[in-house]
Formats: sequence, structure tokens, C-alpha cells
Amino acid sequence: MADAPYPELKKTHTMAHKGRPWTDYKPPPAAPVWGVIQGLGSYHLLLAALELDVFDTLERMGPTTVGLVATELGLSEPHLQALLDSLVALGLLEQFRSVYGLNDTARRYLTSDGEASMVGLVPVAPGPHDNWERLADTVRHGRPATPIDDDPAAFYVPLVEGTFTTMFRAASRADTLVRYSSLAAPKILDLGAGGAPWSIAVLKACPDATAVVNDLPGVLGVAERMTKENGVADRCEFLPGDFHEVEFGEGTFDLVALGHVCRTEGEAGARHLVERAYSALRPGGRVMVADYFVDPERKFNPHAVLMGMTMMASTVNGFPLTGEQMAGWLREVGFEAVRLIEPIGFQFTYVATRPC
Repeated sequence: MADAPYPELKKTHTMAHKGRPWTDYKPPPAAPVWGVIQGLGSYHLLLAALELDVFDTLERMGPTTVGLVATELGLSEPHLQALLDSLVALGLLEQFRSVYGLNDTARRYLTSDGEASMVGLVPVAPGPHDNWERLADTVRHGRPATPIDDDPAAFYVPLVEGTFTTMFRAASRADTLVRYSSLAAPKILDLGAGGAPWSIAVLKACPDATAVVNDLPGVLGVAERMTKENGVADRCEFLPGDFHEVEFGEGTFDLVALGHVCRTEGEAGARHLVERAYSALRPGGRVMVADYFVDPERKFNPHAVLMGMTMMASTVNGFPLTGEQMAGWLREVGFEAVRLIEPIGFQFTYVATRPC
């Protein structure tokens, strides 16, 4: 019989049997490893482009040549050429011959006035960069060398400012599934509110709603500013303090929001926040727990795994949390009608009701 067209599939056609340079084992590609290696450089390419104002300049000038952009920004033309070519390779710009311009991704996410701008988020999303360089020591000792817990405002203020656009879109679109806009004069408790996207979304949807907005003293100013900019600050009570300890009226709220705070607290801390939410709600009230929840196999939602890892790298207690864990805590504490919604891509929220 003639040789098979793909001899690597035939174990009899190994070099040992036939003396031919064939093998019955095809090694896996190195692409996943190179993808990780190049991840560091790719991130810093994007940081440099944002720092140099490349995307906003291309938005202002329109499709143009490297030379004109270099002149406009006072940059080295050959070095800018290499940067722009790399951004094209990463899918963050488009290029035709010598002309470069924004693609839809850059226009939406990487310009300052983009509809879902991530300009403020990109520099702070990974947490302190030094902590990643010392991740091996964190795994050895069970604690990051410089946890953000030591100076939370320095980290969380730019983070909540950078994430506000995305979180507000998720909170606003959640209404189509939660229908909080149908409530009559609801009262919301927003624990660890950051920029208060959940409170603002509810207050905008419900003209008679009021909110108690909580965060650490150094962070609460962001919520005060954002609620003022959105015209709802007059219906907010601002409550500074640690959300594990701060006092609030129990059994009086219609809604409690835990927006992307649970994975910073570890298992015990996250469960305690669920307990506090239960005690704050009146019978029939609902909790909304938004976070990046890891799937039960811990591999089918890599975005959530890596976002949880970011917390582990930079906080004392932070860890990835699974959806299974959160649903279990909600039921154990006493909530019912537990369901999971996805208002926008990768933004998951558990909604559960305190029994009447």
C-alpha cells in the first residue's frame, strides 16, 4: 500500500522504524506561549499610544500619514512608524499603504470622547504594575508585597473613574431584566459604590428614588462628583466608612447594590457583604451583585479568572470568586429567586430577593 499522505499519523512510520525524518508525535504550537510573552509589550504599546495622544490626534486629523502625525505631536517619525505598525498588528488601528486611521475599536474605546471610552481604565486596570513583577513572592508568602489596602484611595479613585462608563452602561441596561424602574420611590443602598454607577442608574430611572451611597472616605468624593454631574446628588445620602462596619438602617431598603466589590474581599468577606445586604433589605427587596464570576470549571471564562487574579496580586484578601460560590451564599443567607443576568458582555450580575 502507498504511504499515507500524512505520515505523522502512522506510528509505524517513525524514524526508529523506517529511518525517515518523520514522527508519530506532532508538537503543539508555541503560539500560546508567545502570546503571553508579547502581552507585556502589547500592553505598554497601548499605554505609550495613549500617553502620546495618538488616538485622539488621529480622531482630530482623520486618516493621515506618519510624518504629519509626528510633526503634530513632536515625535520621532521612524519610532512613531514602528508604534503605529504595532498598533495595526494588534487590531487597534487601520492602515492603507502610508495612511493610518482609527478603526471602529479605537474610535469606540480608545478616544477620550468614545462612546465606551476605556482611556482612563487602561493604565489602572491591572493594578500596581510592580505587584505583577513580584507575583511569585505573593504566591510564596500568601500576601502581596505592596497591597493596595495600605493606601486604597490611591488605587481605587482612578480605577472607579476609569470603570464608570462601563459600569454605568451595565447598571442602566440591567433595568430591562431587573425592572427597578417599575418601583415606586425605591430606596437603594450602594455599598462600596465607587463612582456610584448603580445608584445613578436607579435614580435616573426612578424620579422619586433615593440612595444611600457608601465608600471609603478617600473614594467617596468620586461618587459625590459623579452624582452631581448626573443631576441626582440631591437625592443621595453619602455614607463614609468600611462597608463591613458602617451602620445603616436595617430592613428599610428596596435595592442593595454590591458592584464589583466582592472579589476584593475573599470568601469570608464576600459572604459577609451578602449577609449585610440581606439585613438591609425590606421583605421583597432585591440585591444586585455585579462582578466577574468564574465558571465552575475555572477555565471557560478566562476574563473572570484573570480579573480575579488581578485582585489576588494586589490585595490582602482578594481572590477569584465563582458563580457557584455566590449563588450558594445568597441561598444560604436566605435569599430566593436567585438568577444570573448579563446586561452587557462579560458583566454578570446576580439578582436575588429577600422573602416576604
